[in-house]
Amino acid sequence: MKEITLTPERREALCREVQKTFSVAFDETLSDFRAGEIVDLMLKTMGPAVYNQAVQDVRAHLQGKLDDLDGEVWVDGGV
Repeated sequence: MKEITLTPERREALCREVQKTFSVAFDETLSDFRAGEIVDLMLKTMGPAVYNQAVQDVRAHLQGKLDDLDGEVWVDGGV
């Protein structure tokens, strides 16, 4: 499987969100490094499961569209 990576902007936004959550929920201030480590851990441990579920969801959606293809594009030619 392809390694899951984030853009620097997305990683930074997630780190800020982790810092905000820890501050509000636990009254704890996280350094940028610690927040980054948490994001990396979550990406490593949860990323593949979330990615695989997204692939399955897309597959099911596309299969539904393919199953209904005749109904969507069929043109009655009368011949």
